[in-house]
Formats: sequence, C-alpha cells, structure tokens
Amino acid sequence: MSGRIDSGTGPAITGAEDTADPAQGARRARWTAFGTGALLSLAGLAASLLRLTGSAPALVPAAYALGAALCALAAVLGLRGRTRRALWLLIAGATVMAVGDQFD
Repeated sequence: MSGRIDSGTGPAITGAEDTADPAQGARRARWTAFGTGALLSLAGLAASLLRLTGSAPALVPAAYALGAALCALAAVLGLRGRTRRALWLLIAGATVMAVGDQFD
C-alpha cells in the first residue's frame, strides 16, 4: 500500500449529471424530436417539389409530401413532449418517403 493517501477520493465519473435533473433529459428529447422532424419535413418537401417539376410519376411527389407531413406532425408532437409518438411518426414518415423513392 504505497499509494497516496488521498488517491481515489475524488468524485467518481458516473454520468450523474444526466440523472441529477430528469427534466433536462426530457427537454433534450423534446428538442431532438422537434429538430429531427423539422429537418426531415423540409427535406421531404424539397424532394417533393423537385420530383414534381421532373418527369416522375405522380405517386412519387405525393409520397414525399405525405412523408414530410408526417415528419412535421412528429415535430409538433415532439415539441409538446410526446416524444415516443413523435419517434414513431418520424420512422413512418421516413419510410413513406423511402417507399416513394422506390417508385421513381
């Protein structure tokens, strides 16, 4: 036992900062759901407008627009604290956009 006397007495790094304030984790989840939903809805809307001006079938821009609408709804729900429903709507919106892309 030739170690220092004060070794090991410092604060342990256990991630206690996240568990100290559960409201901070919920706030972070709300803003993440909002930001992701807004970003995906803007991307879906832009893709819908680009496909609308091209020679793609009508189903393709409609699928992008529907996916963007689902992602926008997810952003609203995420901002109101319904993060679980927002996550599922984000998944559904991205899936609809991916399926619409397959028709192109």
